[in-house]
This record gives sequence, C-alpha cells and structure tokens, in this order.
Amino acid sequence: MIVVHIIGGLGNQMFQYAFGYAVAKETQQKLKLDIFSFASYSLRTYMLKYYGIDTSIATMEDIYKLKYINENLLQKIFRKLKRNSKPLAKTYYKESHFYFDENVFKIKDDCYFEGYWQSEKYFLKYREDLLREFTLKNELHHESKNYHNKIAQSETVSLHIRRGDYVTNLHINNFHGTCSLDYYKNAVKVIEKKVSQPHFFIFSDDLEWAKKNLDFIKNITFVELGDDVPDHDEMMLMSFCKHNIIANSSFSWWGAWLNQNTEKIVIAPKKWSAAENDDRIPKEWILL
Repeated sequence: MIVVHIIGGLGNQMFQYAFGYAVAKETQQKLKLDIFSFASYSLRTYMLKYYGIDTSIATMEDIYKLKYINENLLQKIFRKLKRNSKPLAKTYYKESHFYFDENVFKIKDDCYFEGYWQSEKYFLKYREDLLREFTLKNELHHESKNYHNKIAQSETVSLHIRRGDYVTNLHINNFHGTCSLDYYKNAVKVIEKKVSQPHFFIFSDDLEWAKKNLDFIKNITFVELGDDVPDHDEMMLMSFCKHNIIANSSFSWWGAWLNQNTEKIVIAPKKWSAAENDDRIPKEWILL
C-alpha cells in the first residue's frame, strides 16, 4: 500500500494523484489518498471526487502507521538510497526538491508520500490511463456547454491569466509572482505566426484586468462563468481548445496537458517561481 498526501488547489491535487497512480502501478501497490488535511485547510476543498478516478481514501490508521511511526527513519532512508538501489522498507517519503526524483520507484514496500510531484516524468507513461481517470463524472454546467460549442467552431487558443492570491498575498507573490504582459504579448505573436486565424479564449480570476490589458488581441472571447460553475469545468474548457497559453499555474498546466489535440502548441513561462530550477514543463512545450 502507498498513501499520497492530497492538498492544495485542483491542479496540485491532480499532480499528486497522477504521481501516486504511476508509483502504485510501477511498484504494484494499492493506492490510497490522505485527504484529512482539508479539514483544517480553508483555501481549497478536495476536488478529485468529481473525476472518475478509482481509488480508496486512507484511514487515520493507514496514515499513522506509515507517516508518523516511521518519520524518524527518514534520514536513514536517504542515506540508504545514496548507497544502493535495493527495495526499501515501509517508510515516510517527503519531496525534497522540485524536479523528478527516480528514487520514488525504488520503494517496493508500504510508503507514505508527501509533496507536490510536479513533473510529468513521473506519470507520462500512463498518459492514456490518466486521460480516462480525469474524465468528469457529471456533465458540464449549461454555461460551460455554451462556451464548449463556441470553442469547437474555430482554431481556438486558451490564454490563462492567474492573479488572485498571486497578487494579494505577499508570501505567494514573492514565491510565484505573475506572468508579465510582455509574456502574453510574445506568446500571442508566436501563436499568430504558427496558427491561421486563431481565436483566443481568455480564462482568468481577474477578468477586469484582462479586459483592460489584452486590447492587442484581435479575435478574443472572455470566458465569463457564474459562481455556481465549478473550477473543473473551466479547466476542461481550456483542454478543449486546440492550443494553450498557460500561466505559471498548475491549473492551466493541466488544462494544456489534458488537451488531446496531437498538433497542439503550448506556450509556458520560463520563470515559474522563485524556487530552484525544475522540470515540470514538457519538452514539447514552448518556453518564453
């Protein structure tokens, strides 16, 4: 059995689940999800329940057995990993950096994993499985369906602008920052050179800012959804577009990754955060 800690917004939860799915498959283990942190986490709620994923929720007994009883063994485990690649005993494994860690696949026994695991290298092998796993259980909201119909009619490009707490929260702003207007201008130019008559669909948590600043885009539609429309609908609408311009946000990362257009162009920002270099951007995407 492996248990994966689930926390954060929808994009983070999807990274954590996809990671756990791949590790469970590779090590032939049963996957369980620890969602208990949401009881004291007011910023987001558990959202994987809206997808057709087939897994179990961990009990407190599962969690304590793997995480807290074995946490004092962590340093010994890391030392063992550096010496050899033999299967490890049951333990607690915490992500220590923002790039792919091949050691997670060397743990052959029960394990509790905590981290964000934001690299497709963990789960790219299981892309087709995950596309099925991340299929919504319910139909799109009627407002979302209207936009879906419009998206299907032209050479559409999703453009995501993440502001919200990236602007208002000083700590988050210092870590993530926001993508500059120049980034979006350059991204639009790239799309216009490569795509004939692109139609840009704008997704943002600050549409007023977007409307004031994106006047350089000719063919544009602002996606305005009511408060009762769930976040996962918005992500799916991004994935229905033929091409994607993403923000430094796991939310639009997944909107682009779920896009099944084999000819898709995805543009992502080079600078994702103030953290060390990572490898969360797939090699086929264009970095600006």
